[in-house]
Amino acid sequence: MELKQYQSTVIKELGEFITCLEQTNQINVAYEKYWNNKGVSLYNIEGNSYVKPYDNSIKGVPRVTIKVPTAGGKTFIACNTLKTIFDSFPLDKSKVVVWLVPSDTILQQTVKHLSDTSHPYRQKIDSHFGSTVKVYEKEALLQGASFGPSEVKEQMSILILSVQSFVEQVRNGLPRAYRENSNLLQFSTAIPTSENSLSEIDETALIQVINSLNPVVVIDESHNVESKLRIDMLNKFNPSFVLELTATPRDKSNIISFVDAIHLKKSNMVKLPVIVYNHQDTNEVISGAINLQKTLEARAIL
Repeated sequence: MELKQYQSTVIKELGEFITCLEQTNQINVAYEKYWNNKGVSLYNIEGNSYVKPYDNSIKGVPRVTIKVPTAGGKTFIACNTLKTIFDSFPLDKSKVVVWLVPSDTILQQTVKHLSDTSHPYRQKIDSHFGSTVKVYEKEALLQGASFGPSEVKEQMSILILSVQSFVEQVRNGLPRAYRENSNLLQFSTAIPTSENSLSEIDETALIQVINSLNPVVVIDESHNVESKLRIDMLNKFNPSFVLELTATPRDKSNIISFVDAIHLKKSNMVKLPVIVYNHQDTNEVISGAINLQKTLEARAIL
């Protein structure tokens, strides 16, 4: 499965932003430079509701958004962005991704696709990271199942988590991810405490381990992650880079790439609706088909 033309453009534009970031070493300046290079000013666009000065909700960490319509292949785009992002980091940085999804249904679907070595999504990641890829759900992480410092050092680790489950649990008291966890004791001795560590959380807690790994965070349907509670959650992850994908960006989105419906149509990605009627005999079927054809032809002429 290869990238469509518009998907390749998205990856290219992400690389252009990272280049600006490397040249300026200041996120807001890099964002402004990126758009200036495209002939767009962040401060002088009348009626603009998307491109605006950089929002620094996650302090000191690049957080950018890719606007992709529904059915535009967001997951496949995200799989392809990982190499571009990690290529910008030192070689010895742990390759850890926190992949946030908006619901349990999408979580299970994402886990299934990224765990299946025959699926195009996983094959693309494997092609970029040498097939040393492991996908984890939250329960496996809490149990420390094949998840330790040595594994993290030697592989690409993708932690697929539900945004809603983390937020709901925070509201209702201290969740298991915030509690002492002997299954993760190895991390407390293998990874030194940093200035970004969570002082109020036990060093063996899952959230503390994620914090220490300084992961890349990918957010599917990121328009669901703009409340203060969700932003606090992201800051606790101590991300090194945040990539958001959504069809409906919100006010705080730092958009670097737009994909519209025309791009999808040109790439044959538009899904047409199927209209089904229950007819009693062959003549009704033929008559219904002719009437529908005439209706569509009349609308096309208009």
